[in-house]
Amino acid sequence: MEMTMNSKESRKASVREFKEKKPLLGAYAVRCSATGRTWVGISRNLSATKNACWFMLRGGLHQSQTLQADWNAHGEQAFDYEIVDGTDEAIDPLLIDRMLKEKKAAWVAQLGAQPLP
Repeated sequence: MEMTMNSKESRKASVREFKEKKPLLGAYAVRCSATGRTWVGISRNLSATKNACWFMLRGGLHQSQTLQADWNAHGEQAFDYEIVDGTDEAIDPLLIDRMLKEKKAAWVAQLGAQPLP
């Protein structure tokens, strides 16, 4: 019975820890190995962004026409997703949008990339 209690408590602690964990926010890059093109975007939840991006690309619904065209031409295997600048530190909510826009501009310039909407 004691092991069951410990397992139950452990599970509750894990769930609580997961809920309290702040999402990673910052900039990411999508690269096409076939064309050498790179796109840079920003997100308030970088862990979920790749899944959302790939879902839109698979469905032909991505907002970036050049990214979607390269995806359609070369397929998923030609693409990589990379978090280039992320943080989970507490940031003043009023400063997040400006900080993300600055990160995006800096990474677009540094990588010679196209900005994602």
